[in-house]
Amino acid sequence: MASSTKKIDQLAELLEKTGGDAQRLDVVKRTQKFKRSWIELAEALAKVRRERAFTRWGYKDFFEYCSAELTIKKATAEKLVLSYSTIQRHAPEVLKWDGVARTIPSYEAVDYYSRAVGPFIESGGDGDTSEPPPAPKSRSRIQVEPTPEIVAEMKQAVFDEGKPVGELRKRFDPVLYPKPKAAEKLEIVKKANAAAKKLADLLPDIDGLDPKRVRQLDEQLGMLRENLDAIAEPLKEKVQRAHKRAAKKAPKLRAVAPV
Repeated sequence: MASSTKKIDQLAELLEKTGGDAQRLDVVKRTQKFKRSWIELAEALAKVRRERAFTRWGYKDFFEYCSAELTIKKATAEKLVLSYSTIQRHAPEVLKWDGVARTIPSYEAVDYYSRAVGPFIESGGDGDTSEPPPAPKSRSRIQVEPTPEIVAEMKQAVFDEGKPVGELRKRFDPVLYPKPKAAEKLEIVKKANAAAKKLADLLPDIDGLDPKRVRQLDEQLGMLRENLDAIAEPLKEKVQRAHKRAAKKAPKLRAVAPV
């Protein structure tokens, strides 16, 4: 990160010396203060994206601008803009906080809240028509619509209590991203299969074991893995059917298909 910080500092100095575009310099300076106040940077980025100001500075794409000029990755830029929009819609009072008397929630926490409730709450007419990024990918989970009670509890945890995103995941993931019943059984089968493969790979390297015995065990472990693969197939189908049922039952749910 040191090289990125140095690049931003050098760019800010250059723009100041050469009388560069005022808006461009403003965004760069806010990037310098990113660690202290992400909201200021997010506000500026949202405006740059909305006005397509990056085209004045020689960039064809918003994310290209963020990456090349501000050394901000696409995923981070998405979270910043989405989180700022979420605060505008659902907790505008946060924009008045100074970060001292009231702790400003992290953009990761706001992003978690937005991804959980965004598709189910109206935009509020702020002019941002961009769709929020998909929910965090999972091999076995689906995202369900949160109840009003869960939304209220999550809002309090994020904006009033300032909980970090790690605590939010532990607290709300089981409710927001439940696993189909067959998924837990499938995970156990997969772990057993992986353990059998690892044991088969290790046996030849153990001194003192009879080579004939190693061959026998390798054959037996191979048969075990075949049996586990056979057990896994119907479980995979059940998980896939659970995703399809969720999608049909509530088209607005963002079902994450298993990989």
